[in-house]
Amino acid sequence: MSDVEIRQAGRAGRITLNRPEALNALTYQMCLDIDAALEDWQNDPDVALVIIDAAGDRAFCAGGDIAEMYRTGRAGDFDYGRRFWRDEYRLNAKIYEYPKPFVAFMQGFTMGGGVGVSCHGSHRIVGDTSQIAMPECAIGLLPDVGGMLLLSRAPGRTGEYLGTTGSRMGPGDAVFAGFADSYIPETEWPDLIVALEQSGGTETLDEAARPAPPNALNDLQTQITSHFSGATFGDVVRSLQGDESDFAKATLKAVAKGSPLAMACAYEAVGRVRGADGIRRALEMEYRFTFRAGAESDFLEGIRAAIIDKDRSPNWRHAGSEQVSPMEVAHMLMPLGPDTLTFEGEMP
Repeated sequence: MSDVEIRQAGRAGRITLNRPEALNALTYQMCLDIDAALEDWQNDPDVALVIIDAAGDRAFCAGGDIAEMYRTGRAGDFDYGRRFWRDEYRLNAKIYEYPKPFVAFMQGFTMGGGVGVSCHGSHRIVGDTSQIAMPECAIGLLPDVGGMLLLSRAPGRTGEYLGTTGSRMGPGDAVFAGFADSYIPETEWPDLIVALEQSGGTETLDEAARPAPPNALNDLQTQITSHFSGATFGDVVRSLQGDESDFAKATLKAVAKGSPLAMACAYEAVGRVRGADGIRRALEMEYRFTFRAGAESDFLEGIRAAIIDKDRSPNWRHAGSEQVSPMEVAHMLMPLGPDTLTFEGEMP
């Protein structure tokens, strides 16, 4: 059985991620298959909308399948990772810019690469089990797959907070932060999908939507704004260190797990992307980092500690965020010249 099931049902193009044993983590081939399907359906008059969901109860998609990136990167081959990211980002842009409704049902974990194939859609549905996050800094990467655009559009400085801490959002938080549009109980999803397939319209989504559950992020806005308004991420850490509140202590504990270089770059990148009128600016900014990630960041060490050896003891390049210089951040986010991400051309 395929890792992603692609078919047409009624008036809908249907995509179902089908690796539940791997929390539906995206492989490179899955990205290529989804892109090809969207290309085929774009001008197909029989397809009125696209629906993406996933098998299993635990996750819509917990991220990208990065084991091959680690293997090739450790061998000194960074081209595989760059190619994966380049084509994945082009897929993310295609979803954001898609001319037909793109409906995503996000149960369980939706993280990293999973955000990229769902949260840029026109209709983003969450339920009670939904847990959405951008935890890339914990493996030495910065939030990508267009996540910088979502983070930059979150209220106040919520994006800087979510992007550096990797905090998980329940359904109410996800709606508040702009990662989701509607809360609908998951027991109603199967019948709702059938109705979408039959009608080819999205009116039933509005009818089924319920008030979002309470969220914690709204209540934390004063504290987030107070601490996450500094010029650099080092300023944020110093501000938190001077505060004895439970929020400050919990946030310091969260950022202690991340790569100082990645968090410093993520903090800077959210600010640079803020105000962008589309996703391409965010993806191009993210690719500057990921293009350099294998050779010049903590990415491979982060994967080793979290995925390969699972010792949870990464040896980061910097002992703390205050040691990351502005020049290092500027270098990681510097334009790539002839290697700049573009959105033309065909995927292989």
